[in-house]
This record gives sequence, C-alpha cells and structure tokens, in this order.
Amino acid sequence: MTAAAESIIDVAVGVVMHPDGRVLLAERPAGKPAAGYWEFPGGKLESDENPRQALARELHEELGVEIEAAQPWITRLHRYPHLTVRLHIYRVWRWHGEPQAREGQRLAWEDPHAHNVEPLLPANHSILAALALPPVYAITQASKYGARDFMQRLQRALNSGLRLIQVREPGMPAQALTEFARQVVELAHACQARVLINGDERLAAASGADGVHLQARQLMSRNSPPDTAVWSASCHDRAELVRAAELEASFVVLSPVLATASHPDATPLGWEHFETLCADLPMPVFALGGMQIGMLETAINRHAHGIALLSGIWQ
Repeated sequence: MTAAAESIIDVAVGVVMHPDGRVLLAERPAGKPAAGYWEFPGGKLESDENPRQALARELHEELGVEIEAAQPWITRLHRYPHLTVRLHIYRVWRWHGEPQAREGQRLAWEDPHAHNVEPLLPANHSILAALALPPVYAITQASKYGARDFMQRLQRALNSGLRLIQVREPGMPAQALTEFARQVVELAHACQARVLINGDERLAAASGADGVHLQARQLMSRNSPPDTAVWSASCHDRAELVRAAELEASFVVLSPVLATASHPDATPLGWEHFETLCADLPMPVFALGGMQIGMLETAINRHAHGIALLSGIWQ
C-alpha cells in the first residue's frame, strides 16, 4: 500500500531543548497504548488545528508549559504494524513554566548522544540520531592555507567545539589526499568529532572516516544509499532534496543560500526560498553559501538544522 493510499495520522512532536543540550522525553502512562514506552511529548492534530497549534495545546496539557519559541525541524512518516503516523517535529527552544507530569507520566532530560531510558517508541530512535548532529558542518580548505597551516586551524576549531567535518580537496593529488584525510580523521576522532569524505566511499573506508558526502550528480545517479553509517549529500533544488529523502540520507546541505565568492555565477536561493524547499523533509538540512557563525540563529529560524561553512570557520 502506498503512503497516499494509507490512512495517516498527523502528530505534532516537541523536542524540548534544555540549554545544556539535553532533550525532554516522557514515558507513556498506564492506560494509554504502548504504555511504558518513552517518546517525545506531543499528540494528534485535531480537525481544526495546524501542527504548531496542536503542539502548543499538547505541551500545555501534558507538561503545563507555554511555548515561547519553537521552529519546524523535520517531518517523518513512520509505519507501525497497526497505523502510520506523520510526525511534524519542532525544536522548542524557549517555554514558560516548569515541565510537570500532568498525566502521571515519568519525565527525563536525556543526552541525545547517549540516552538512558528504555524502551523508546521505534520512531524516536531516528529522531535522537538526527538531534545528535551538531549545528555546524565545516568543509576543509587546505588548498587555500596549505596542509600544515590548515591542520593548525582545524585543531583550533576542534578545541572550540567543532564536531562535524567534510574533507573536500578537489585539486589535491590522490596520495596526498589519502594522507590528509587520515590526519583530519585522527585529529577529529581525538575530539569525538565525525568526518565525512566528499564523493569517495573508498577513501572514506581507507581513512577511517565516519561516512561519505555525495555530490549532487552522484546522489541523482544512485539507486541505493552508500554503505556507511552516516552519509550526506549536496542539494540545490527540490528534486535533489526529495531524492536524498528517498535514499534516507542522514542529512543534506542545501546551497547556495546567499551569494558566495566560491561560486559567483550561481543564483542564490535566498532565505525565503530556502525555507520553502525545506518544508516537510524527513532529514536535517544545513544551509550553505555565504554563511557565517553569526547566521546560525537565522538559519534555524528558516527550518535549517544548522549551517555549513567553507571559509567562515577557518579564518
């Protein structure tokens, strides 16, 4: 049965974000279906509600809090044996009131990287995995600074909290690139950061990287996802975003959002069009093109998970 023919239940889900990075999980109380399972708070949309309105009502009913700032993040379809749900997932950054167990449920603030409560409702495992992605995705630029100088810049960025890196050096000879990638992976892993290799699954495996980042043409030519635990892709339009969703990308990069010196002939999407393209996607999206660290909040307010940086982080 296709998704279009299924009876789909729309559900608003709130990822309530503690300032220290933890997220709020709730145990389904006795008397409800799947009692004892843990999930993110939320509930079904009523006939006269949009997802944002339903989320506000559910968080008030379940937790006694009033939303002050919440942004759409991802939308996921999940099929249980007896029903299919469409999860409209919001990140809730600010709220009024202290979360309370108004339905007799247990509550827990959990680290997305290592949660302690079990069992989770199945749909929530992938949400936690996506939440574990950091907000900044940095692309290497050894061709600009030289490999030795760049490694020093990389170490400084790692010391400052960088945790997700893409090795992309199109002009570097193969042997030098292999050694460079291994050095990046070694530095990154020492700081619990993850590394993806641009366009080359063999190099990803040989260097010990965590995954691969597909170029748009590679993405559109594939019928199956890369055989890596984590993978991402470059996208520039809705068709490429949809293909990445079909292949279940861990995340994607959408560009160029703003004018950029690296691609002066490319027409920028602009924030409004970027936001439109991101609507209802199941995977996190990083904004790329003209980004600076100070634009992170703007990107999040436009449905992005975070920002990708080529120059803005190494200077």
